[in-house]
Amino acid sequence: MNLRKLYLTNNACYKAGRTITPKGIMIHSTGANNPALSRYIAPDDGLLGVNRYSNHWNQDKPDGRNVCVHAFIGELKDGTIATYQTLPWNHLAWHSGGDANNTHISFEICEDGLDDLIYFRAVFKEAVELCAYLCKQYNLNETHIIDHKEGFKKGIASNSADIMHWFPKHGQNMDTFRAAVKNELAGNIPLLTREECRAIIQSKCNFSDPAAVWVAFETHKFADELYRRLVSVMK
Repeated sequence: MNLRKLYLTNNACYKAGRTITPKGIMIHSTGANNPALSRYIAPDDGLLGVNRYSNHWNQDKPDGRNVCVHAFIGELKDGTIATYQTLPWNHLAWHSGGDANNTHISFEICEDGLDDLIYFRAVFKEAVELCAYLCKQYNLNETHIIDHKEGFKKGIASNSADIMHWFPKHGQNMDTFRAAVKNELAGNIPLLTREECRAIIQSKCNFSDPAAVWVAFETHKFADELYRRLVSVMK
């Protein structure tokens, strides 16, 4: 996990200064095709990059709304994935539109176009590691983690689809996410599936080049063999 800290001290939520005893974690995603952390976090610390439109959340009411979360996961200006803590973890955040504000630590994952497997895998991994870190900090486990949609079903959050409009596109859901957090807490090493290995390789190949097609074919065979051997070793 690449965890950094830049509190949104100009946000009305930060200035309200209310605290909670964390009893769970709620995951959100931003709902906008912009993976840049600088869209939401300012000022530029040299890593984030500059928000040219000043529509970040380090202001009293971003976009005229009472909104703030404990952290964001997304891209730095160099494309590196990072987590930025934007409120103290025990601060009451304005994120759920319901009673989960009083009980849950919250974070937003910056969305892209929702179809980039490599970006998804990177932010998924970062989110898993963040949740495991918070679980250890507050004596929680994977069963205490929900998304916004699940919060609505429990009657503690407003009606929102995130993150289930995104995760299933890449074969994931909240159950697989919680399982990954459980593995992280146990110190287990997660494996890519064969399909994920192939998708990552394909995304890096130029299939308009006949030579690249041959390389991709050979690499697929290598990925399959590598996957088979890793699974046999991990059993």
